[in-house]
Amino acid sequence: MELRRANRQRSKIRLLLQSPSGGGKTMSALLIARGITEGDWSKVAVIDTENHSADLYSDLGEYQVLHLAPPFTPERYIQAIQTCENSGIEVIIIDSITHEWEHLLDFHGSLPGNSFTAWSKVTPRHTAFIQQMLQSPCHIIATVRSKTEYAMSEKNGKQVPEKMGMKSVQRDGIDYEFTVVLELDLKHNATASKDRTRLFMDKPPFRPSEETGKQILSWCMSGSAEVLSLDDEQIHQQVSQCASLSELTALYHRCSDTQKETLVALFQQQKQFILQSSLLTNQLLNQTINKNGSNTRTR
Repeated sequence: MELRRANRQRSKIRLLLQSPSGGGKTMSALLIARGITEGDWSKVAVIDTENHSADLYSDLGEYQVLHLAPPFTPERYIQAIQTCENSGIEVIIIDSITHEWEHLLDFHGSLPGNSFTAWSKVTPRHTAFIQQMLQSPCHIIATVRSKTEYAMSEKNGKQVPEKMGMKSVQRDGIDYEFTVVLELDLKHNATASKDRTRLFMDKPPFRPSEETGKQILSWCMSGSAEVLSLDDEQIHQQVSQCASLSELTALYHRCSDTQKETLVALFQQQKQFILQSSLLTNQLLNQTINKNGSNTRTR
């Protein structure tokens, strides 16, 4: 164990936008993303689970769209995020993450046996999805549906439902995973329910815009740059242990400028190895899915 002086380093934003239907989550996410990329739409990608709703805003700019169709498994979300990372995207909008949790709830309900022990087959899959978002080298903006939460309270000797506020349609505690959580009302105004950047907390409601994204980018870049204190041999070892492009990219950005120049070929070689391994895994997965589908139709 060792004490050290607190030092905030440069980071990528993890932003959650939540509202009921019609709150403007997609539009707000796109405007914020544009600010983060300083107007470069080519660096923005939307993972669209909302039946092609992301295409409705194509007049804003030429951002990328990855349409994600059912089943909305955590594994397919992870694959979609990795596809965006591999394409050089800087801001990934996941619109929305509600479907992932609803899929897992249906999966949990279909499992035989004890309901409590069945969560052991659900939680690791959800955790893997959360970790993919947290460890991504890209900025992540996720949207989530919310609904009105009620609780029973006693009035005049009777139990009546009382409105408690809005609750996100995701696993309890999802807000803990994000740096900033903005709640949008039906007039598209945002208030911060959580804000580690201290940019928006205790501020009047505001309409998210490109300027919001610029503020977030400025905060992300205001930290100190982390540089590895490893020699070339140690970096060689760490590169060979990287199993995903997000790990490899994060390691690359932590190297000194001199190490980046001398070891660029090593990083490129590991990148190709990861891409080939991922392609093989996807081919095997598709073969398994097709085989299972064929067996199901036969029965």
